[in-house]
Amino acid sequence: MTKRNKIIYWIATSWLALGMLSTGIVQLVKMQEEIDVMTQLGYPVYLLTIIGLWKILGVVTVLIPKFPLLKEWAYAGFFFVMSGAVASHIASGHSLNEIFGPMLLLVLTVVSWYFRPADRKIISVNQINEKYNLHEKQ
Repeated sequence: MTKRNKIIYWIATSWLALGMLSTGIVQLVKMQEEIDVMTQLGYPVYLLTIIGLWKILGVVTVLIPKFPLLKEWAYAGFFFVMSGAVASHIASGHSLNEIFGPMLLLVLTVVSWYFRPADRKIISVNQINEKYNLHEKQ
C-alpha cells in the first residue's frame, strides 16, 4: 500500500468513524430533532436505537485490527443505512442541507472501504493458493 493510499484511508476512516459515532450517539439518546426527522420520514422512533447501536458497533469494528469479515459487514451496513437515508430524504422532498450529511458519510464509507489496507481485507482462496504456491498440478 502506498503512503498516499494509507493517508487517504486514514483520513476517510477517521472522518467516517467520527460521523458515524456522533450520529449514533445522537440517535441512541433520541434527541428531539432526530425524533422529528424520523417521524417526518415515516419511520418508527424505535429505529433510532437500532441504527444508533449498529453505527457505534460498526465504528468499533472498522477501527480495530483483524476481523476482515466483520469489517465487510460493517462497511455494508454503513452503506445501506446511509444510502437509505439519502433515498428517504430525497423521497420526502427534503432540501440539500438535509441530504448533505448522509451523502458525505456514504462517500466516506466507499472511500474508506476502497482504500483499506490489505490486512483489513478478506483473502480469497485463490490468493491463499498463490501466496503459498498451492496450485494444483495439471
